[in-house]
Amino acid sequence: MENNNPLYGSDSQWFTNARFGLFIHWGIAALPARQEWMRHYEEISNEDYQKYYDHFDPDLFDPRIWAAEARNAGMKYLVVVSKHHDGFCLWDSALTDYKANCTPYKKDLLQPILKAFGDEGLRPGLYYSMIDWHHPEFTVDGLHPQRNNREFREAQAGRDWNKYLDYMYGQIRELLTQFGKIDILWLDFSYSEMIWDWCKGKGKDDWQSEKLLEMVRNLQPGIMVNDRLEIGGDFVTPEEYQPREGMQKDGKPIIWETCQTMNGNGAWGYTRDNLTWKSTEMLVKTLIDAVSKGGNFLLNVGSNARGELPPQAVERLRGIGEWMRLHARSIYGCGKSEFTPPEDCRYTQNGKRLYLHVYSWPLKFLHLDDLENRVEYAQLLNDGSEIKMKVIDPKQPAHNIEIGEGKPGSLTLELPIKPPDVTVPVIELFLK
Repeated sequence: MENNNPLYGSDSQWFTNARFGLFIHWGIAALPARQEWMRHYEEISNEDYQKYYDHFDPDLFDPRIWAAEARNAGMKYLVVVSKHHDGFCLWDSALTDYKANCTPYKKDLLQPILKAFGDEGLRPGLYYSMIDWHHPEFTVDGLHPQRNNREFREAQAGRDWNKYLDYMYGQIRELLTQFGKIDILWLDFSYSEMIWDWCKGKGKDDWQSEKLLEMVRNLQPGIMVNDRLEIGGDFVTPEEYQPREGMQKDGKPIIWETCQTMNGNGAWGYTRDNLTWKSTEMLVKTLIDAVSKGGNFLLNVGSNARGELPPQAVERLRGIGEWMRLHARSIYGCGKSEFTPPEDCRYTQNGKRLYLHVYSWPLKFLHLDDLENRVEYAQLLNDGSEIKMKVIDPKQPAHNIEIGEGKPGSLTLELPIKPPDVTVPVIELFLK
């Protein structure tokens, strides 16, 4: 599943083995606590947004706690937002004062995050927004917070886009030269298809994407780069949805990663009044479903303004971690299987080990098509207890009635009546 574009040359094997990562959205938008796009939705000017910068002081921030929760949840890599659309930077960039070091906190936030997660064994990834609503040379378009202020637009018509590009390229260069090896660069985003009556969105021509990617490759050979430059990517990034099937291009499977929030309203940054949280079961099933289709799952958390993860997020991370403690080998190194699972189940596979994830526990029997004489042993993964196997015997019709409606060529599993006490039961099948 490697990309043949000469601009791409990533080391992707670790990525497709890891399968599960943590996305972190954090910055001064945590103070209003109305999610990271609130400047756009509420049309807030730089002047009115300044109060959040002036009062940013995350005194309870301890990235070692974040990293430990991520490791215990079974996550293998990190993607942390170094700068979002509001332009605020977590690191000590030499190109701006709009950064954590110049807030009341007075310290770099990115370096300790990367160190803490590295100490826990997670690979580092950086998100960088190519959009910047704070920068004085980022040209005003239809996504800008002051898009509907005609007087502002006309006064800012002379902005120099090339000066912004110099800034953007310079910051990406800082990120890829000051923090050691970076495994993922998650650039966000192109929107050239958006057209307003007075402007259009920005895309590959605006970012000079091929030039940018060439610089990235020179600075960090082997880095994984996502697909939001409008020139392809090492992996594609469906956002807040699950593809129906494994993703393909020209009939061939490609590397992909679904990124999703923990809450039900699609907010990535901290949102105080959000009361809709996805259940641990839903998140575990999302992970399983992604791997069963050959994809990765990047699960987001948003820290609050004092530097702590919301308790609802911690609860879910720990719930996922308890399931992963028992079932991780049905995720790591696994991918799509050639076999078709029963209804309301998912297969993942790693070589001769086939994993059946049972979303709805059946009454006693479960029939697996096309697996007759292909499985040497079956067990529940949570405790290693044997699952008995039966096959259709054409010479014993009564026996066939007893085990249910399996068809010739299928394998029937005889399950305990009571399912194991885990979020999603998994049966490990050892293929011959």
